[in-house]
Amino acid sequence: MERPAALAAPSRCAYTPAMTPGNIPRLIETLKAHAGDDKHIACADAFKIAHDLDVPLADVGRTCNELGIKVMQCQLGCF
Repeated sequence: MERPAALAAPSRCAYTPAMTPGNIPRLIETLKAHAGDDKHIACADAFKIAHDLDVPLADVGRTCNELGIKVMQCQLGCF
């Protein structure tokens, strides 16, 4: 049974770039600098970093998890 167009599964949006190896060191460096010694970052800062570095928000969240950085004041439950 085919889904109606309104209920079709969302596809990867054109504005969500793929993570490239060149972005990873910049992302890690930027997250560490923003998080500081307490390893906390505001959700709004995570969104801004994703936009500024042109990386998917999911990759920012995944990298935060890998670095042990907690995202605080979450706006949409993305992290």
